[in-house]
Amino acid sequence: MNRAMIVYILGWVLNIEAALMLLPCGVAVIYRETEGFWFLAVIALCALVGMLLVHRKPKSTVFYLKEGCVATALSWIVLSFFGSLPFVLSGEIPSFTDALFETISGFTTTGASILSDVESLSYCMLFWRSFTHWIGGMGVLVFLLAVVPMSGGSHMNLMRAESPGPSVGKLVPKVKHTARLLYYIYIGLTLLEIIFLLAGKMPLFDAVATSFGTAGTGGFGIKNDSFMSYSAYDQWIVTIFMVLFGVNFNAYYFLLYRKWKKAFGMEEVRWYFIIILAAIGIIVYDIYDPSMSFSHNLRDSSFQVASIITTTGFSSVDFNLWPQTSKTVLVLLMFIGACAGSTGGGIKVSRFVVLLKTVGKELNSYLHPKSIRKIKIEGKPVEHEVVRAINVFFITFMIIFAFSVFALSFEGRDLITNFTAVAATINNIGPGLEMVGPTQNFGMFSDFSKFVMMFDMLAGRLELFPLLLLFHPSVWKQLLVKKSTKISAR
Repeated sequence: MNRAMIVYILGWVLNIEAALMLLPCGVAVIYRETEGFWFLAVIALCALVGMLLVHRKPKSTVFYLKEGCVATALSWIVLSFFGSLPFVLSGEIPSFTDALFETISGFTTTGASILSDVESLSYCMLFWRSFTHWIGGMGVLVFLLAVVPMSGGSHMNLMRAESPGPSVGKLVPKVKHTARLLYYIYIGLTLLEIIFLLAGKMPLFDAVATSFGTAGTGGFGIKNDSFMSYSAYDQWIVTIFMVLFGVNFNAYYFLLYRKWKKAFGMEEVRWYFIIILAAIGIIVYDIYDPSMSFSHNLRDSSFQVASIITTTGFSSVDFNLWPQTSKTVLVLLMFIGACAGSTGGGIKVSRFVVLLKTVGKELNSYLHPKSIRKIKIEGKPVEHEVVRAINVFFITFMIIFAFSVFALSFEGRDLITNFTAVAATINNIGPGLEMVGPTQNFGMFSDFSKFVMMFDMLAGRLELFPLLLLFHPSVWKQLLVKKSTKISAR
């Protein structure tokens, strides 16, 4: 285990976080808020610890998947811990557990909040809260790939550990160029949304904070009613961009380089839009109200479907009051999630496509025992290793989900609240149903339950296994016990 390189990565993460905290400081200056001084204090602390960790470059920069997973999991924990300090030190979220919950919810782009009065926060804290979505949406380590020199497939191992989806590939020959290209697309779409929202006369601060939440598919609102009080134009713009950020970013790369056949031939993206349209159609029919216009019903349905399937978590209506069929559709969308390679959470559309094709293949083997049938996506056979990984992921996901619901049950709340609270956190969505509905919050849970859900949020964002690896005894044995032998090839 290359411990020196893991420490080096953590140091760079803290340095990057210190640099990113300069933005809320700038907001504090603009709005003349004294809370900005707490960001300066945390910046100094992050920079000090970060410089101590990176002052000596490791002799070996070779980085394998094992180190990639450990470094990724530890980076997100460290990032969240230091990111929560401004909330605690300023007293705006005095409880450390609550501040950590809010920060992890921000970085993992979950959007589940413990705050009952969001509008009471200062502008700089509101900005930082929304900015954590944008940072976590693409992943701070993806940005780091273009900064830290590594070898031996190290870049790809970090990207595999942090990027969502069953498999990760390079868009261009060098991974660091892929990371830069992903951020160019990410920044471009974010700026485009800000421009469209400003065109609708949304205030600049609101437009920026909303775009951060949409881009990262996070959903932290800056108003107590989330998105209910914004205009129909604003709601449609956010609906469109939520859907766009839920698309596999490979599609945008193909579009940019005019590879039309590849862009429009992505099977996962096609299924993603089919699911969205089907869900909207069902809900529009189910919530039909003659006293409201069809356009109003269509807008509410489209907004909530886009918000839930992309795991953004904004709400334009209290869908907890919708009929059972509509709520059931939304719960199903929570688990399906967005496309792999997007900023969205959930199990991912591609995994469900492969799982359904696996079931079809198994049924075919019963009917035709001697037939040989391969699972194909976009006409290409899916490797057995990928199918196996998807099956293991799904089983592990359900085990963690079941244990989390069981852990929350000790507080005596109803099953729908506990079930959707876990679904909303492990799938990085935000709101659930009943006591954790769109007009409620997670503040009533005990510290124990909050830590369970914090684990779920991190596990969901990191695709389970990088975080679970931290609980493996041999990992800590290799981290804590110093070996005199050189790092061997894995």
